[in-house]
Amino acid sequence: MSEKRIAVVAHNKMKPTLLEFLKDRQEWFWGRKLVSTGLTAGFLKDNGIKADVEQMRPGKEGGFMDLRDMVADGKIDMVLFFRDPEIFQEYEHEIIEFLKECNRNNLPLATNPASGELLVLGMIKKESSERTRDRVTNLNK
Repeated sequence: MSEKRIAVVAHNKMKPTLLEFLKDRQEWFWGRKLVSTGLTAGFLKDNGIKADVEQMRPGKEGGFMDLRDMVADGKIDMVLFFRDPEIFQEYEHEIIEFLKECNRNNLPLATNPASGELLVLGMIKKESSERTRDRVTNLNK
């Protein structure tokens, strides 16, 4: 089974928001595999993110297609993509394809900090339930 990852991406205006979001929840994120488009990964690394961030190509150079393919291959567990709703980029069609692939694969996807918070809380609850289930299963063996 291949290792799963959390995709973390942000438009330029939202990169500081993503950085703050990750740092505020570092107990949960650090130790997990993060994957990001080139400029977001560089921004996070340059600003003190201590998590392991796998850097893909920049979004405008095919990074969103790389992420789309990882989603299609089941290599991404969830996506935090903090978007700036006021911009349109020349590669917007690639962003839309990435988002469509997330939806096709029923992948948890947050496009702003509020939905990101709910995703993280949901994942914490899911992981806790799985640990409890595993302990009960092991006790019953």
